[in-house]
Amino acid sequence: MTPLQLAAWTWKIPRRGRGFWFSLAIDVLWPVVVLFVRLRVRGRHHVPGNGGVVLAFNHLSNADAVAAVVFALLSNRVPRVLAKASLWRLPLFGRVMRSGGHIPVERGTVKASEALKPAVEALRAGRCVMAFPEGTFTNDPDGWPMKGKSGVARMALEARVPVVPVAEWGTQDLLPRGSVLPRLLPRKRIEVVAGAPVDLSDLYDRELTAEVLDEATSRVMDAITTMLSGIRSAGSGSQGA
Repeated sequence: MTPLQLAAWTWKIPRRGRGFWFSLAIDVLWPVVVLFVRLRVRGRHHVPGNGGVVLAFNHLSNADAVAAVVFALLSNRVPRVLAKASLWRLPLFGRVMRSGGHIPVERGTVKASEALKPAVEALRAGRCVMAFPEGTFTNDPDGWPMKGKSGVARMALEARVPVVPVAEWGTQDLLPRGSVLPRLLPRKRIEVVAGAPVDLSDLYDRELTAEVLDEATSRVMDAITTMLSGIRSAGSGSQGA
């Protein structure tokens, strides 16, 4: 996607339901993506145009969330993001997160499971919920996804909605782990690729035991890994536009 094409999408992406502060954040960051990122997006047709859906991404960098939101908007969906609750306690970030109707997760506590209730409600109301099943950056030295946590599987099974696996690559070059400021120059290549929804329909009527949740989670993570393998084997993360 050329900068001109990406800039043109500024007027096409959905605005209704974004909230003032979330919308302002998008409008501020969109020109940065246009100017400093060589973005390639594929698989948007796998994202349903309406109804509840979970977009499940691998996690490499704090820049993942920006690339993921851009992907959702280019897919004509306004995402509700599952994110660490500490962001709500930061003055500016808190306004953005509350404005966008995003969903806080208290990591490492028993309250983490409580975040799934509003997420399931959002999905049942036809919303697009965006999540990172690993729960944190991958610790794999080569950047491959880790074993996922069960939250994405649980909310998808409870709401009976599709899970679209999405792989990102290149965000770790734009904002390496531990960095505060992005490395804007030279322009970084980021690729975001979605696959077909993961089939969990055979698990809908089963009790949500640890075994069932592990099976569903494995299917989701395997699909994300497959998508990422396709990006990396093609070498597209280091090629030009």
